[in-house]
Amino acid sequence: MSTPGRGLHGRVLDTLGPAITAGEYPPGSVLRTDELAQHFEVSRSVMREAVRVLESMHLVESRRRVGVTVRQKREWNVYDPQVIRWRLAGADRPHQLRSLTVLRSAIEPAAAALTARHATPEQCAELTECALGMVANSRGRRLDRYLVHDIAFHRVILTASGNEMFARLGDVVAEVLAGRTHHEVMFEDPDPAAVTLHVRVAEAVRARDAVRAEELTREITVGALQELDILAP
Repeated sequence: MSTPGRGLHGRVLDTLGPAITAGEYPPGSVLRTDELAQHFEVSRSVMREAVRVLESMHLVESRRRVGVTVRQKREWNVYDPQVIRWRLAGADRPHQLRSLTVLRSAIEPAAAALTARHATPEQCAELTECALGMVANSRGRRLDRYLVHDIAFHRVILTASGNEMFARLGDVVAEVLAGRTHHEVMFEDPDPAAVTLHVRVAEAVRARDAVRAEELTREITVGALQELDILAP
């Protein structure tokens, strides 16, 4: 997937970013911007712009008279959607999927309980619409269409919780859902039980049943982890 709207330095990032996150440039490796510019056949200014983006993700750091050094993995901004995308595209995919799904299992049930308490009528309606969209596209190998409604559903859960920290995880959850689909870590059609659970979560939210919304959302995330045991062990 190309980095949108970033021109030449986006092309550089599309190669260099995945290479760093895949370990082709181990932590401590020193990258020379002049050499990289020659390799990618771009100007030094384009290369510097690409490096600035990588620095913003904490993947590298620049030092005068040293060069661009790859940082330790523990220093990376692992919540950056682009970093997540790159890691999902590499050999680290099973670990990354599991790590993100465990994060979801810790956050989303609590968010669903808050959503049941705080969602506006409009947000309740939107959640129901998303769930029905998932049902409508859950058969016939229409995973890309299903994904649109799935991402929207979970964004509403996080946003309608009223907790700005949960809301900011919308992009993270979107990336793990998209990654499962695009890298075929999904069954050809979604699990019918999981689809039904989403409908029941929407019903629980509309009924203002926080306990039920939390329980059902936990079932969804547990099911997602079980799928990974089968599809990405």
